[in-house]
Amino acid sequence: MQTASVGVLIIHGFTATLESVMGLVDPLREMGVRVSVPVLRGHGADSPEMLRGVTWQDWMKDAETAFLELSQSVDRVFVVGHSMGGLIALNLAAKYRERIDGVVVAAPAIRLVSMLAPDRPLHFLTPILQSVVRNWDLKVAFSDPDEDGARVHYSWAPTDAIRSFFDLISFTHSRLHDISCPVLILHNRAEKTVLPESASIVYDNIATPEEDKELVWLERSEHQMFCDCEKERAIAIIVDYIRRKIAA
Repeated sequence: MQTASVGVLIIHGFTATLESVMGLVDPLREMGVRVSVPVLRGHGADSPEMLRGVTWQDWMKDAETAFLELSQSVDRVFVVGHSMGGLIALNLAAKYRERIDGVVVAAPAIRLVSMLAPDRPLHFLTPILQSVVRNWDLKVAFSDPDEDGARVHYSWAPTDAIRSFFDLISFTHSRLHDISCPVLILHNRAEKTVLPESASIVYDNIATPEEDKELVWLERSEHQMFCDCEKERAIAIIVDYIRRKIAA
C-alpha cells in the first residue's frame, strides 16, 4: 500500500501540551504517512501567561497554516483534533470541503461540563467573571492514577483566553451543517470535562452522509484519552480508521 502521498494533521486541545497527542505520531508514521503537529499560539511555553490576549482566530490561523503547508507536500490529508483541536478540525473541514479526506474528532468540546460554557445555565455570567477574575485554575483528570504526573496542559489559563475558547464553541456549532467529509467521532462515556452529548451533537448536525460518519465510545477514559487507561485502544481506533480510508 503506497501511503507516501498521505498526510495527517494533529491538533491539540486548549491549554494542552504536545504530550497530550504525541502517542498518535509514531503509529501513523509507521504507516508511511507524513505527520504534522503544530503548536497553537500561546501554547508550549513555560507559563500560561503566553495565552493572555490570544484568540480563537489565532489558533485557527495556526492550524490553517499547518494544514496548507501539509497539503502542498501530499495528495491526501486527514485531520485529527482533540477537544478544542476537534473544533478547529471541524472548522477546517467546513472551509476546505474538497481538500480533506477525513476528520477524526476526539472528545470534541462542543458541550462542556462547566456551567459557564456556551449552552450551559450560567454562561451569561462569563462577561462579568472576565471583568473580575483574571485567571482560572485547571485540573487534569485521569481515570488511571498512574498517569497523574503527565504534563498534558497548563495548570491555569487567562480568563480572556477561556472566553475566546467559548466563542469558538459557539462558532463551531453554527458551522456543523457545512461539514460533509467522512468523520470519525471518538468520545468518552464518563468524562468530566466534555459532556458525552457532544458526540451526538456533532454526529447529528454534520451533513456527512450516514455511511461516512462513525461514532465510537471509550468506556473508562477521562478527557486526556491518549494518555489514559485506554490510550492504546484510542490510538488503534484512529490509526485503523485512517488505514481503512487510505485503502479505500
